[in-house]
Parts: sequence; C-alpha cells; structure tokens
Amino acid sequence: MIERKLMMVERIMYVDTETPLNCVFAAKINGEIAEGHLRSALAKIQRKHPLLRSVIQMADAQQPHFVVQEDMESIPLVIVSRQTDMDWLAESEREWYRPFKADSKPLAQLVWIKGDSNSELLWVLPHCVCDGTSIVTLMRELLYLLDNPDKELEPYQLFESVNDFLPQSFELRKKSRKAKFYLLLARFFFFLQRKSRKRNQGKNYAMHWKLDAETTAAITQGCKAQGITVHALLCTAFMQAFREVQGKAAKNKVISPVDIRHFIPEIKQDHMFAFAPTVELSLKKGNDNIMYNAKDIKRALTQKIEKMEARELLWMGEQMHPLVERMISILKSSPGGHDLTLSNMGKLQIPNEYNNFTLETIYSPTVAFPWLNSNTLVTTTFNQQMDFTFMSNEDFLPKEEAIKIKDTAIAFMTLPL
Repeated sequence: MIERKLMMVERIMYVDTETPLNCVFAAKINGEIAEGHLRSALAKIQRKHPLLRSVIQMADAQQPHFVVQEDMESIPLVIVSRQTDMDWLAESEREWYRPFKADSKPLAQLVWIKGDSNSELLWVLPHCVCDGTSIVTLMRELLYLLDNPDKELEPYQLFESVNDFLPQSFELRKKSRKAKFYLLLARFFFFLQRKSRKRNQGKNYAMHWKLDAETTAAITQGCKAQGITVHALLCTAFMQAFREVQGKAAKNKVISPVDIRHFIPEIKQDHMFAFAPTVELSLKKGNDNIMYNAKDIKRALTQKIEKMEARELLWMGEQMHPLVERMISILKSSPGGHDLTLSNMGKLQIPNEYNNFTLETIYSPTVAFPWLNSNTLVTTTFNQQMDFTFMSNEDFLPKEEAIKIKDTAIAFMTLPL
C-alpha cells in the first residue's frame, strides 16, 4: 500500500473533512458516445493516475494522508438528461459541493449530460489532487480513449514526498535554519492578526463568456505587435476594471498561478499534481494607460518567474504544516490584499476533430473557493476562441458589480492596441 501525507498546499486546498473544494471542467461533444467506451476510458485513466485510486485518511486531524488502494471502486459515471445548452453550468455549480470522503470511492467523478446529438462531459475533482494542467490532461486522455478504445495509458508511481524533487546540491542544513526563521516570522505574523468570525454567507456564483475568433485574434495580434503578452493584458485590464468600478476600495493586485512543471521537469506534463506557485502582480497608481501598465506587468512577471525557486518553495512549504489551520482560518475570514486570482491556462492542447465525434467547445474550469475573498478568473483558449469563467460570492462581490467589472475589462482588452 502506497501512502504519503498531503503537501502543505494540498492540505490548504483540502480545507477539512466537511468543506468540499472541487474543480469542474466541462467540454461539449457533437456526436454519439458509447457508454461502454466511456466506462472503459475511465478505468484506464484510473489505472494510470495513482491519485485516482486514492482516498484521504485522517490519521490525525493535523496531517491527512493519501492512501492508494489498488482495489478502489471505479470512477463514478453520473448520467444526466440534457435539456438546455446551459445545463453544464448548473451541473458545475451543483458539483462544487460534492463531498469526496468515502473510504471506498475515488477522488473523482464524471458527469455525462447526455443529449441526442450533443453531450457535455464534466470532470469533477477535489482541488487538492489537481491543478489546471492536471484536469486538462484528464480531459485530453478521456477524449483520446473514447476515440481509440483499444489504446492503453502508461501508469506512473505516486511520489513519496517533496524530497523526491530536491537536487543533491540542496543545502538541507542551511535551508533548515532559514525555514525555522520563516516559521518564527509566520507565527509572529499570525499572532498579530486579529481573529475574525466574518465568513461569506452568500451564494457562490459563476459567470461564463466567450470572445469570438475574430476578437481573440485581434487581441493576440495586438499584444504581439506591442511586445506584451496576453496574460499581461488580462491582468492589467481586470485590475483597471476593479479600480474603475470599486474606486479606492480596489486593491490593484492580482495573484497569478504558474505551472510548476516549468521549473521541475520530473513532474511530467501528463502527471496529476496540485501545487501551483503564485506570483503577485501590482498595478501602479496614478497611471491608467493600459499599454504602459501591461508592459510594466509583463516586466514584473518575467522577473518574478526568473527568481522563482520552485523546489525550495515546495520544501519550505512542508516546514509550515504547524500553521496550516491558521492559514485556512485567515483565508476564510480575511479579504486579502488582492482583487482576484487570475489563472490564464492559455491555448489548450486538445484536438477538436476525432473519428467518431467533434469537440465543439471547452468551458474554462470553475471552482468555488470557501475563502472570504473568492474572486477567481480562469481563462482558456480553444478553437481560436478565448473562454472565461469568473467566480465569486454574493457577500464579497455582488454579481451585478462583477458584471460591471467584466464588461469594463473586456472594453479595455478590445481597445485598439
């Protein structure tokens, strides 16, 4: 039996035994799908990924563990009758709150919204087992196996600890002294934080929209001509939109996750992994020139990524386990210092033409964070179209205000660059 403790960031995304925190990723298919092929594909995907044969066991309240069980039940397939084109969003919002805590059931579920000629497939997984790259991999593998039912996937082993990713040159003694110092600073910081009972009591919501191929191409080409990235433009447009709508209440900051596989090649592109280091990006006050700010954001992002020590971040996080409960409490009760978390997953490497069906579109993943500041924007590009999901809570950011921010940001993004 393979077992390992949850890493610190996995532990935060696990939250606790009673709080689901799920990612949902949906794709729309044109064509017929055989249920037998779907179940067979799920079985092969489960055999490949050890986290899909795992349960989370609480040996003690402070340190839950992944335990791989080779006799694990199959990934559940839930079939729902398709009524409208928006069923995927309603089902996604329901699946946000699905508990994954049974000892015999895997940490995943697939929802098939079944229609006569159109269907949606929804992957549902706890965020503590997957990042954006992981859930895209699962969708790519599912569609590949649906179209090639005779193919197999190559399994891999679950890593035992973050020490598996440390180079021989890692100065453990020196880093341990540094970790103890940071742990002491963190304890002092949390001691100074006033405990708050404030929590989001409102309804979580998700908004979805797409930009057509012509608009997407204009944005991409305009960014290239100006020497900026689409990500820099996204960050700038949404920060300036928050500033315009919220005025002095805006934080002028975004938090942006980065795929850890860029830094640690041992974590393969097709392996499930849940930790994404983040970069904080700030909008300078007193300047509303979208191009100037986007160039500044691109510069800052490049510098921060170049300085990022992902292996050390992983290891350092493991030294912070004594503070995990306090971190979660702060996240649930503090408005934070940022406007939103912005995850740009870029162009998805998933084919759209198959022998037996067509992948019409993909919807950016949705998630409902239980944090007080649950503002989250996820964007993907598929079939030459940028796709967006924006999630928050009515208590923290009323939906009407979120719509104004979205419309303002789109206006900024579609200005002639």
